[in-house]
Amino acid sequence: MERTAVERLRAVCLALPEVDERVSHGEPTWFAGAGRRARVFVMLADHHHDDRLAFWCPAAAGAQEFLVAEEPELFFRPPYVGHRGWIGVRLDVPPVDWERVEDLVADAHALVTGGGAGQRA
Repeated sequence: MERTAVERLRAVCLALPEVDERVSHGEPTWFAGAGRRARVFVMLADHHHDDRLAFWCPAAAGAQEFLVAEEPELFFRPPYVGHRGWIGVRLDVPPVDWERVEDLVADAHALVTGGGAGQRA
């Protein structure tokens, strides 16, 4: 399941414009934008200080608090970046709602690139 989830997350991220995958902090990480202007919009968290398979991404103001309160089994405040409003999204709690994952990833991409939220290529 993990390999499939990671491959599917990779496909979702790479389907967006101007995306590059690199390893950062030991995990696959997706950057949006070109050159020095590229910014992280999704970072895989494969058992990072815990036993969860998840990804972290920036979210709109207030989204983290709302999602964690509504569905704490799926969403969490990630270490290091949680204080900046990033959301942790579990990929190891079946069934994964891939349409929702696509929306969260597209929104994160739009946040770091300055595009409108929810715009997919």
